[in-house]
Amino acid sequence: MVEAFHHRPTLKQQNKKFKSKHATKGTLKDRAKGRILQSSKTGPKASAAAAQTRLNRRNNAKQAQSKKREAIVSATRLFNGVDGCPRIVVVVPLSPDVSSKNVVSAISNALDQPADDCSEDGLWRMRADRFKTSLQFRTLPYRRYYETLDACKVADYVVFALSSAVEVDTWGDILLRSLQSQGLPEVVTIVSPDTEMDVKARPSILKSLLSFIQYFVPSQTKVFDLHNTSDRLNALRSLSEGKPADVRWREGRSYLLGEQVQWDGDVLRVTGVVRGASLSANRLVHIPNSGDHQISKIYSSPLPRARKGQENGMEVEPTLIAEPNPDDADSLVSTNDPDDLENEQTWPTEEEMNGKHTGNNDPSIPDAVPGTTPKAVKRIPKGMSEYQAAWIIDETDDEDGDDDSQGGSDKDGMEEEEEMEEMVEVEDTTEMDIDNQRHVTFQDLDIEEETAQLEKWRNRKREEEDDAAFPDEVDTPQDIPARTRFARYRGMRSFRTSPWDPYENLPRDYARIFQFEDFKRTERSVRKRSEQELNTVEPGTRVTVHITGVAREAVSSGPLTLFSLFQHEHKVSVLHFTVQRNTEYHASVRSKDPMILCVGPRRFSVNPIYSQHTRGGGKGTNNVHKFERYLRHGSTAVATVYGPVTYGKQPCTLLRESNDSQAPQLVAYGSFLNTDTTRVISKRIILSGHPFKVHKKTATIRYMFFNPEDVHYFKPIQLHTKYGRVGHIKESLGTHGYFKAYFDGPINQMDTVCMSLYKRVYPKWAQLYRDGARPQSAPHAHDDVAMEE
Repeated sequence: MVEAFHHRPTLKQQNKKFKSKHATKGTLKDRAKGRILQSSKTGPKASAAAAQTRLNRRNNAKQAQSKKREAIVSATRLFNGVDGCPRIVVVVPLSPDVSSKNVVSAISNALDQPADDCSEDGLWRMRADRFKTSLQFRTLPYRRYYETLDACKVADYVVFALSSAVEVDTWGDILLRSLQSQGLPEVVTIVSPDTEMDVKARPSILKSLLSFIQYFVPSQTKVFDLHNTSDRLNALRSLSEGKPADVRWREGRSYLLGEQVQWDGDVLRVTGVVRGASLSANRLVHIPNSGDHQISKIYSSPLPRARKGQENGMEVEPTLIAEPNPDDADSLVSTNDPDDLENEQTWPTEEEMNGKHTGNNDPSIPDAVPGTTPKAVKRIPKGMSEYQAAWIIDETDDEDGDDDSQGGSDKDGMEEEEEMEEMVEVEDTTEMDIDNQRHVTFQDLDIEEETAQLEKWRNRKREEEDDAAFPDEVDTPQDIPARTRFARYRGMRSFRTSPWDPYENLPRDYARIFQFEDFKRTERSVRKRSEQELNTVEPGTRVTVHITGVAREAVSSGPLTLFSLFQHEHKVSVLHFTVQRNTEYHASVRSKDPMILCVGPRRFSVNPIYSQHTRGGGKGTNNVHKFERYLRHGSTAVATVYGPVTYGKQPCTLLRESNDSQAPQLVAYGSFLNTDTTRVISKRIILSGHPFKVHKKTATIRYMFFNPEDVHYFKPIQLHTKYGRVGHIKESLGTHGYFKAYFDGPINQMDTVCMSLYKRVYPKWAQLYRDGARPQSAPHAHDDVAMEE
């Protein structure tokens, strides 16, 4: 039988699966995302649609290009023309062998314009007809720290003049860091022509200087060598063309560089060109080293050839442009005037703190009815409010079972006696021994033995890890009772969630400050009103501003700068700043140390207090933040001061004075956080004790207190150990401050028993800092006693 022939399977034809060339309607709809789909028809209509699409794309690109050009023109319109607003160029020498006058002369020689009348410290104006603009150079001598900061605040360009022979020293490094944190405009870096440069070494020197300046200004791509003619012209072109970079904190503010300053009695006349936003006569102005002042009048002050129809050199009569409206002008009142007779005193007096308060002596209040006084009364500090008394937590014991009923009666008795000013201490007979309710026989040590053991325990070696984990640990003083030494402290069950009334026991300074119901909303409304204000002077106008109440010392040093303030920016409140330590500063920075705070255009002598920065910058559950004794490296902290209100993310810098008034030390830098009078900064102290005898969950603790009265006073506050146990005081033992404590688990003999106490702290009042005047020094206390005062 012959078998049928079959092809091999490898020769079988397999057609490709069907694949559609067109997507479904649902897929096209998803791709469109709401847009109108293009027609997929072919033919003349499809070609016309495609042509129209190409035309639309070209038209859109042309419109976008036109908008960009208009934006650049409008931004530079202020500087257009040789008679327009001059570009302010600040020349900053960073080495002692650099002369700012020689730098300006080298740049001006690019247009064959001599700068013979240019001084080493002053203003010099230059006409750049080739670039259809004008430049106004602000020259500065070497080592003028505060003048350099103020000049760069109003500058359009900053020229950093480096030396090819001398390196930048520590002063120049601190100045660059300060300017970097303050906010820099457009930067141009040059090599001064004062020193000769070897031709062969020129490339390596320029490369090294570029690497140095890029550390502070990463946007720099070239360092211009003023020894070279082409680099001089290129440096001048960089200063004359384009739009200067914007400084964020200057948005919405007007400022002025004084070209002419005249002081006549109590009135200061400042002539210059208005920059930034419109200048309002109703708002206050700030002058460095002088403070905030009111504007009396604003006159026009055009240049002799600024108006058409006038001959060259003919003076133009000034005209009154604006004057303040009495109904809308800001006043110089910065603080409230508290009335001590009408305001309620919320803090105990010295007599009350010393125990001289005799309680209720009013005969009109009858005595309590017999039988209504509870058997046991909770002991609280004299002068403590009802809200404050609720913070002292009374823990109930659950280990025996028959403590529950007595705990309920104690609570009822506490509610009836909360309003009493003097409390009666009654022995609690319900507390029984944990160890099968047996009476404890305790024998006191003699004074010599007790002192020797205390010194031996206090001189124990502390591990670095323990010191970092428990930075607030303090030793209880022996000569002062703990209930007196820590009378202003309170216990808290939970630092994160326990409520704290922000208006309780406020100091007198809080009666002087201003509080905003909603600071962000106030800022938005103030900025909106400033944009709609009518009585203003537009930017680019050359004016003469008459300012009242200015001292003669304000015009004694160099060209003057002037900054306008928003409404309410003269009012004093509680200011908070987020700051970080300067990595190059290694000295100790303690809370309440005297500092110089530079924020925006102003400088103050302050004694800030530091606190932890809540994650995300929020207030947390209860707006309570832990006080930090030191400002440490590697973390962000919040610095709190009393000071005038400021709007926006103003940059801030913390400086510390040195022996040289023009060479301060840069401590920290950051930005303005908010104005919040309800932020509670709570200082924590930890009283530590030593487990003398341990039996399972019960231990005898010593060295936390030194008399039984202190044990009874702090008995309601919760205890904790470094190994994580939680407990409370059961009873006092002996006369040396020993006590028995019960914990939630077995305690280790090597453990340490701690008690956390909290107290709200407040900053000190800020003062205006004047260059050359030393800030008020605070006691540089390293002990806890001095920090309490």
